[in-house]
Parts: sequence; C-alpha cells; structure tokens
Amino acid sequence: MVLQEFLDEWNNASDSVLVHTSGSTGEPKPMWAEKRRMLASARITCDFLGLKPGERALLCMSLDYIAGKMMVVRALERGLQLVAVEPDGHPLAGVEGPIDFAAMVPMQVYNSLQVPEERRRLMQIGNLIIGGGAIDDRMERQLRSFPHAVWSTYGMTETLSHIALRRLSGPAASPWYMSFDTVKVSLDDEGCLVIDAPAVHEGRLVTHDRAELSSRGFRIIGRKDNVICSGGIKIQAEEVERALKPFMRGGFMITKRKDEKFGEIVVMLTEQTDMAEVEELCVAALPKYWCPRRYIHVAQIPLTETGKPARAVAERMAREAG
Repeated sequence: MVLQEFLDEWNNASDSVLVHTSGSTGEPKPMWAEKRRMLASARITCDFLGLKPGERALLCMSLDYIAGKMMVVRALERGLQLVAVEPDGHPLAGVEGPIDFAAMVPMQVYNSLQVPEERRRLMQIGNLIIGGGAIDDRMERQLRSFPHAVWSTYGMTETLSHIALRRLSGPAASPWYMSFDTVKVSLDDEGCLVIDAPAVHEGRLVTHDRAELSSRGFRIIGRKDNVICSGGIKIQAEEVERALKPFMRGGFMITKRKDEKFGEIVVMLTEQTDMAEVEELCVAALPKYWCPRRYIHVAQIPLTETGKPARAVAERMAREAG
C-alpha cells in the first residue's frame, strides 16, 4: 500500500480500516480497526512525547501494517509534517533536514548505526521509537548515549500500536516498560500480561506474553507459545536466546520439537555450519537442561515480513528435519 491509498481509505465513509497482524506466531490475520480508536492511540502517543504541530515525522515503515498506518494517523492528528521514504533497511540514507519524530524496527536502527552519516542523523532525531522486535544488549548500550529520547515500544496490532514505552537513552534508561496513564496491566493465572486499554481496545486483552510486574512497570519474559516443556522442566525459548546472543556468530533461533521421551526437546536452528563448535558454545553458556538436543543448519533464519522471528515456520523446519 502506498501513502495515497491509505489516505483515501482513511478519508472514506467507513468508520474502520483493514489491518493485518504481524504473523510472528502464525499466518497474518486481517482485523478491522476503528478510526476513532486509532486517533485516540495517536493522541496518547503525541501527548506523551510532547509532539507539536509542524514538527517533522519520518514515515519509513510499511503501510501494510499497523505501525506504518499509525505514523500517518499521528501526523494527521497532531498536524505533523510527514516525511515519507521507502520502507527499506536504510531509511535515513537520503533524508535531509532535522527529524523530530520517527518509528523504526530494530533492523533499520542497526543498519543506520553502521554508517557514520546515517548514525549522525539517527542521533539527531528528537523522539525515536523502536518496535516490532527485540533489541539486543549491544544496541541498547549504543543507544544509551544518544542525546535525545529513544524508546522501546510494547504493543500489538490489537492495541493499535504501543500501549507502553521504556526509555533506552540517558539516565532514565530502564529495562521496565511503563504503560500509558489510560492503560492498566495485570497478570492472569499463567503469568501472561492482561491489558485494559479502553481508549484503543474494547474489553480486557489477554496476551500470550509472559511478564513480570513491579512498581517500575513490567518486563516481558517471553511468549507462552514459546515455552518448551522438556522432561517436566519449562524452558522459555527467548531466555535461551538471550543467554546465547553474546556468543553466537550469525543468525540462530531456539525452537522445539515433540519427543517421545521428553515430551518436547529444545532445538536450535543456526546459520553456522560447524555444529561441534555451536554445541560446545551452548554447553559452556547454558544450564544443562537448556542445552539444545538437536542442532539444525539452515541457510537463513526464518523471519516475518516485519523482521520478527517466524516461530511457526521454525517449528515446522525442526519437525521436518527429523
């Protein structure tokens, strides 16, 4: 979808627009989003960040998904000057002049950090929000010294973009997400986050994200779908990946496969070819019961169109590998 197509849809007589979920845990699904709730979400974000009419907002994300659509809605709601570029891996390559507000995925931030001129432009953004995927420790360390506000977002298509932010830059940097004033969060019996955000979603939304709550906010442990029950022990795939991230060369992903003896086993997909080296690394870095019982070489780790791990595809690859 191009910008004019979305504007035509936004300005038609319908009270809703069609969006699609990201597909990180399966096939993308269509969903109708109410325009009034999208405006409410935009207003909450603009108020929180203190955005003002006339400021420049960078649109560098696909309009096929909620993140891109909401950047346009924020510009409309607040009277921002929208600077639209192709949604590719180097969104700042051809941008001239100051940018007051931008939303990017981690891959776009990573690429921008590698090119001196793009890094300079990235550092000049007044408010940068990053969503759509995990931010690794190395990137967090790089962003901590940025002079302006950099935020990690928490949200989903069902909440019409984010309902909480955590600061990545400056002395206020934190591992905890703080939800907006209009949002309340709690945990269900399985430890999954429950969201009550009446301005953007009707009724309570029970997520599949296992979380921890504190007076400082909440942090995400991992997806309930990604718990591996192996020999009576529950292993969170994302926690295993975080533990391995500093040591692995190339892409990798932790997934699972059914097993007659253990119920499920931990499986690693890796782009590395030296499996003996990978296994030795895992044994050194992980608790014994977290170590993969099967290592599978793949040419490329499966990702969704928005750059998230394609968990359902990974499970299928592990199953078909035998």
